[in-house]
Amino acid sequence: MNSPAQAGGSVSNEIRIEYMTSAEIGAAIGGGARTAVLPLAAIEQHGRHLPLSMDADHADELAVRIARRLGGALVLPTVRVGYSPHHLRFPGTLSLRASTLEATCEDYGANLTAAGFERMVVFSGHIGNCPVMSEFTPRLERKLKPLSVIVFTDGEAIIGAWRRAAEDVASLGSNVGGHADVAETSVMLVLHPDKVRTDHFTRGYTGIVDKELLARTFHDGIDSVTPNGILGDPEGASKAIGEACLDAVTSLIVDYAQTRGA
Repeated sequence: MNSPAQAGGSVSNEIRIEYMTSAEIGAAIGGGARTAVLPLAAIEQHGRHLPLSMDADHADELAVRIARRLGGALVLPTVRVGYSPHHLRFPGTLSLRASTLEATCEDYGANLTAAGFERMVVFSGHIGNCPVMSEFTPRLERKLKPLSVIVFTDGEAIIGAWRRAAEDVASLGSNVGGHADVAETSVMLVLHPDKVRTDHFTRGYTGIVDKELLARTFHDGIDSVTPNGILGDPEGASKAIGEACLDAVTSLIVDYAQTRGA
């Protein structure tokens, strides 16, 4: 998603507020836009074949798809750096403190009610943010009243959606592990194929990825589980799988937001 025109068609159809004028945003709110979508992300290692921007690029794209599916929604700028201390042993990875990520979400939402928004939908393109988001959600809901705050925090559901998508498209559900795997690599082939180093595909940890395994990566670092930083296997990645993964996660978050009143 390199330009407003690529993501949203003509400028008049733009829904990302950073590419809109203040007057256009006011007109959109006046026309019924009451939901602000806040994408969180990360800048962290994704093996030797994907750039550190993977989660941020993913969040950028999901946010637009989610907002269009919800209707009456505008997209806030992606919080590109997230909570990634478990990746810091890999060069280049950046990480916010949990308190900083929470404060950033609070600051993003602080003036939305005054602008005319009624709700903020928060999700993450980086599964590692989910435990932090779960912890701060009650505080965010309380502090931002009367703004309705809807936070999607189910990282396991995202991995499950990827696994089903990869299995349905190419019988490669077993290659989904949740990080730099066939799902994330396929998503990047849809968004930015030029960023994928296909000659560096390498299998990572391919055992069971459950709450215990994820807790170990968060506590001891992802390198304690997988020295190359990959959970799963990128082999077999394709644009078809990427589109299926994007559609599946979009539906997952939209369905959740709609059940909460978005």
